[in-house]
Amino acid sequence: VTLLYAFLHMRHNLKYFDKMRCLRKRSAVSFLGLLVICLLFMNLYIEDGYVLEGDKQLIRETATHQLNPERYVHTFKDLSNFSGSINISYRYLAGTPLPRKRYLTIGLSSVKRKKGNYLLETIKSIFEQSSYEELKEIAVVVQLADFDAAWCEVMVQDISQKFAHHIIAGRLIVIHVPEEYYPVLDGLKRNYNDPEDRVKFRSKQNVDYAFLLNFCANLSDYYVMLEDDVRCSKNFLTAVKKVITSREGSYWVTLEFSKLGYIGKLYHSHDLPRLAHFLLMFYQEMPCDWLLIHFRGLLAQKEVIRFKPSLFQHMGYYSSYKGAENKLKDDDFEEESFDIPDNPPANLHTNMNVFENYEASKAYSSIDEYFWGKAPSTGDFYGIVFEKPIKITKIKVVTGTEDRQNDILQHGALEVGEKIVGSKKGRQCTTYLRLGEFKNGNFEITDLEHKVLFDINCMRILVTKSQKEWLIIRSISVWTSQTSVQ
Repeated sequence: VTLLYAFLHMRHNLKYFDKMRCLRKRSAVSFLGLLVICLLFMNLYIEDGYVLEGDKQLIRETATHQLNPERYVHTFKDLSNFSGSINISYRYLAGTPLPRKRYLTIGLSSVKRKKGNYLLETIKSIFEQSSYEELKEIAVVVQLADFDAAWCEVMVQDISQKFAHHIIAGRLIVIHVPEEYYPVLDGLKRNYNDPEDRVKFRSKQNVDYAFLLNFCANLSDYYVMLEDDVRCSKNFLTAVKKVITSREGSYWVTLEFSKLGYIGKLYHSHDLPRLAHFLLMFYQEMPCDWLLIHFRGLLAQKEVIRFKPSLFQHMGYYSSYKGAENKLKDDDFEEESFDIPDNPPANLHTNMNVFENYEASKAYSSIDEYFWGKAPSTGDFYGIVFEKPIKITKIKVVTGTEDRQNDILQHGALEVGEKIVGSKKGRQCTTYLRLGEFKNGNFEITDLEHKVLFDINCMRILVTKSQKEWLIIRSISVWTSQTSVQ
């Protein structure tokens, strides 16, 4: 009996241990399965990168629309995960890979609209407003981002018929990304109390732009994003090149040529992979124009750098979201006779008492900034010393602003000089020629190459009588006979 009891007890223990082994085995299998699913999800969500601890915090803060760019700028800059392209198979619906690299790529993403369709007019405006020489330096990439295959087919036929010459010339490409490459677009969290369909629309738009940026990363030196309902200013490429040349030597991430939405935003092409990854990482968090603000902040550009007049204008009447009305217009847009100044490289200095950070450099550009000095006295000046002697054809100086119309130069003159002396930091001209007086706070002169026979080294605004009001120099524009843009 004792032996029987011992045998039964041993058998019970063996069954218990077998059961425990099975439970451990099942737990291990479940754990491994869960781990594989998590890894697959991470790979789908952030393609081919690992998430560092610092980046997890970055994701959390971006999701609440409360990023601290200064804290994460170095981390984000150094992330190797964001430097490579995203592994996507693109379908060429029209055109073929570019045979050579261009100066500027223009990207458009378009979906089927419930009301109105402006894509063909936008493409037409790009080509019609460009000269033959400018066309050699641009590439236009149109992404048909709708999942409706029939609509895509109709649009490709229309584009191919109307712009066959540009497709054959290798400057127009139409692409499409299959739906299976998109992340989850349904059941996303409703940030900002947006309705579910609005969240889906803006989240997909972020992914559309990410895929488009990824495709365009190696096509050119620079990239500008347009929407599919835009009208362009004449010779916009030449204007863009002049602006880029004027910013040579200064750091920038985004230059803006329109104040509306995702229109006219210019990037270095080498930043496109990081921007594409960034939009994918936060695609469900907020609209793309908000994400763009965070992106440039993370890359250490704190302020908006926007140029006036605007080069691109919104022309659509109906939005691509539900066909809602969208009457937004850029009142800084100028379509005809757009003539942006050259403003060749120069050193700027003044002996006036500068107010806060409204320093001299802010007047010598097309950016919406200005120089602001406290009440100037007779003999005070604002000086410009050009890096190289130049031939000037036109000069225009505007003082005061719409909201501070009294802060103009009431009594002043404009002079140009030659024969530079002094060290690099203290260079100045020995002789000056007075070109004229300011009238109502402004000065403008044309045909200067016929009025000044020497190459100009310096230019200065001279205060000829003291004033109680402060002085705003809103803009100084200089046109040369030999433009620095090739």
